[in-house]
Amino acid sequence: MERTIISTNDAPQAIGPYSQAIAFGDLVFCSGQIPLTPTGSLVDGDITVQTHQVLSNLRGLLAAAGSSLDQVVKTTVFLADMGEFAAMNAVYAEYFPDAPPARSTVQVARLPRDVRVEIEAIALRHK
Repeated sequence: MERTIISTNDAPQAIGPYSQAIAFGDLVFCSGQIPLTPTGSLVDGDITVQTHQVLSNLRGLLAAAGSSLDQVVKTTVFLADMGEFAAMNAVYAEYFPDAPPARSTVQVARLPRDVRVEIEAIALRHK
């Protein structure tokens, strides 16, 4: 199987030495997305606004890889404050209304650019 680097202008470019996503066989491994617009601007807003941007970025990245949010099998959510879990979760549920993926959610000491949320995903590619 071949390892393919996925890159798209529909999600922010990597801000370090990593790929936006890697496709390997039938799987897509998406790097953690933070609330940057595809042009690289940090969104201004609370956890709900930031979560919408993060999931929009993941949607664009998955589309570029030949997948979609309904093909996500696992996510990891990193929160700056677990007290914002319910607000993040309400937005998250809008993007995964049916058969949501497996998920881990953890509070971390700090996230890049001092954002409130980061989400990474593993998905199946459409056949």
